[in-house]
Amino acid sequence: MRKKGFLALILMLAVSMVLAACGGNNGGGNDGGGDSAGGNGSPDQLSLLTGGTGGTYFPLGGEIATIIKDETGIEANAQSSGASVENMQTLKDGDADLAFTQTDIASYATEGKLMFEDAKVDNVQAIGTLYPETIQIVALKDSGINSVEDLKGKKVSVGAPGSGTYANAEQVLEIHGISMDDIEAQHLAFDESTEGIQDGNIDAAFITSGTPTGSVEALSATKAVKIIPIEESKAEELQEKYPYYAKDVVKSGTYKLEEDVPTVAVLAMLVVRADLDEDYVYDITKAIFENTDKITHAKGEMITAESALDGVGIDLHPGAEKYFKEKGLK
Repeated sequence: MRKKGFLALILMLAVSMVLAACGGNNGGGNDGGGDSAGGNGSPDQLSLLTGGTGGTYFPLGGEIATIIKDETGIEANAQSSGASVENMQTLKDGDADLAFTQTDIASYATEGKLMFEDAKVDNVQAIGTLYPETIQIVALKDSGINSVEDLKGKKVSVGAPGSGTYANAEQVLEIHGISMDDIEAQHLAFDESTEGIQDGNIDAAFITSGTPTGSVEALSATKAVKIIPIEESKAEELQEKYPYYAKDVVKSGTYKLEEDVPTVAVLAMLVVRADLDEDYVYDITKAIFENTDKITHAKGEMITAESALDGVGIDLHPGAEKYFKEKGLK
């Protein structure tokens, strides 16, 4: 009898282990089925890639992560990173869930162009855009440069080849019938560009950054500057060919400007792995755009559901699309 009882106990334990193993493979139950990126559509812990700790993405990402946690219960963690290009690659590799990037970089990635020519990203979709990264063509007020066409034959800083700023410069010039061969292109960082303008070594510079930009503010403190306008018709032409651009304005008072200057911008945006669950991404999208009043960062006042589809340029995640349709915005 003892032998039979012992065998029965072993059999019960074996059955229990099999059932536990089957349950562990379910992954879609109320417990969320896991907490890491890569293959799980509803991770309990959401990794949010931002940028360097000294930039805008990192502190803003921290606030967005807090909102997601407070509103959905999802443990969201903002992580510093190398920003746009690196973030797209990390999402491609399945090593994060959600990320900041620029709209133009997202488009290059999903189309396999420029810096992504040999590394196309096909598993990332958009949640929405946040705020503009303005294309600023900076020159001194007395430079005699009053239009993009006036840049012909001038020394113009256009950023490093392969950079986002370089691509912006190339595309803006193209729409105005100008190529890089028509200018004396200089490949300088923002600080170097404004120093070059101040010293008279270059005539103008393309700077893609949120306004006001520190290096341009520093220049305007010692010299009278101007921002070269991109007129509305050219902005529309640019948008038609490159849909990740949006119209923008550098406001009067910025850099001591006497009036608003029309230009264009790419936008900071949030993107997400395409394999995340639709309802999961819907909840995240709703949490962010229904609680922008809780963002204390200065860029928070620019983040709205009404502007979140401007310049997106890549496919929306179905979860984000569901939210914007519900709001009557798509």
